[in-house]
Amino acid sequence: MSVRRAPPRRRLIALASLLLVAGLAACGPSGTGRTAPPTAAAPHVPAASRVAPNELGVIPVLMYHRILAAPQSVDDRTPTDFRAELERLAREDYVPITTADLVARRIDIPAGTHPVVLTFDDGSASQLSLGPDGQPTPDCAIGILLDVARHHPGFTPVASLYVNEHPFGEPGGTRTLRWLHDHGFEIGDHTLNHVDLASVSATEVQHQIVTEQQLILRAVPDVQVVTMALPFGIHPRQRDLSLRGSADGTSYDLHGVLLAGANPAPSPYSATFDPLDIPRIRSEAGAGPEARFGSTAWLDELDAHAATRYTSDGDPDHVTFPAALAGKLAPAFAGEARPY
Repeated sequence: MSVRRAPPRRRLIALASLLLVAGLAACGPSGTGRTAPPTAAAPHVPAASRVAPNELGVIPVLMYHRILAAPQSVDDRTPTDFRAELERLAREDYVPITTADLVARRIDIPAGTHPVVLTFDDGSASQLSLGPDGQPTPDCAIGILLDVARHHPGFTPVASLYVNEHPFGEPGGTRTLRWLHDHGFEIGDHTLNHVDLASVSATEVQHQIVTEQQLILRAVPDVQVVTMALPFGIHPRQRDLSLRGSADGTSYDLHGVLLAGANPAPSPYSATFDPLDIPRIRSEAGAGPEARFGSTAWLDELDAHAATRYTSDGDPDHVTFPAALAGKLAPAFAGEARPY
């Protein structure tokens, strides 16, 4: 399934977004956003001098589709390329979390590491295929992720998978969705029929979201569906229906909505974080015209400008960041702030 590209203007200002959202410590506050109430710095910030935590930095949310030996579109990756990208993330101290973790600010990872969100759209069988033993086959995306995690113990094997009517080619998705839920993966809504939500009525928008949630719940009654990925990255005309609504006597109340591209997401502690508009980066290498907006280019950028990315302090009860970035903290988190 191909993905409609983010508006050209968004792609062209992607690098500017990175710098504006995270802010380089050397630049100080921009002065253009709201300033959090003054917060006294803690007398001691664990590991600050050693790992330079910045929990107001940006987070790469990577978008995958099919993992195929012979890619058929720019959205596909080969198993070799996919494995190489995961290996790079592990080497560079990224730790996977789910979208649900991101929006709930459950970023409990070791000091000095960086969160990354691995998201998969459309529920392709190339993402998850279970063998006769009930475990993922070694050549599907989840099988590769598990293998990389075995070789890199700090690289948590979790991801968020956004499914449509026939998850992973399995009518009903009972086996595959149950396996995902039982092993700590997030299952998210991608609408029943992968429709452009801006092209249908408000009634149909709600039907598409509710019916897909009901399908997921029939397969895994104890699951909580709390985030969705917009087909083509496009909101319905009534944007708030992406988060909440009802159809056929059933309501939904989501906590986060993913776009289709094209830059890292703000920290959930940042004043610029919007759960209705969480940007993603398409997994892509190559030398095509849009490769500079893909994952390889962005990971290079974050490696070259390490001060802009989210770096954990190892303490989930506080938000630690360089004092020069205090103006970027959402006021709601002033009580948890620990500038240094």
